[in-house]
Amino acid sequence: MDLISQIIWLFVLAVPIACISWTVTHEEIFREPREWCVRHSKFDKTILSRKAFYLFTCEYCFSHYVTIAFLVLCDYKLLLNDWRGYILAGFSLVFMANVYMSFFALLRQAIKKEKAEIEKIENDTDNEKLSN
Repeated sequence: MDLISQIIWLFVLAVPIACISWTVTHEEIFREPREWCVRHSKFDKTILSRKAFYLFTCEYCFSHYVTIAFLVLCDYKLLLNDWRGYILAGFSLVFMANVYMSFFALLRQAIKKEKAEIEKIENDTDNEKLSN
């Protein structure tokens, strides 16, 4: 695969990795299993068990495992055609996926802030109308 194709694959493969990692670690659909994992990550007796459960609560940690699955599924290598290409691809995909998740988190935060500001303006307007 030529370098341009490898770079395109890098940016494209990072999207589903980010989506899966974010969904499992943040969205409502996985809330119950995530809360179960959070409890175990805080209160289990062994450090190995606590760390294993923590992996399902942290988007950065979880993205490593999703990346490994995608590397196996897609046989994607970056720059080198041997095992070193898998390592480069893996860390590059984790990095890009986390950049995407950071942008998504900032976007969601900005949208929530705008909604709150709009709601406050609407409430102030409604209160002014009622007082007049």
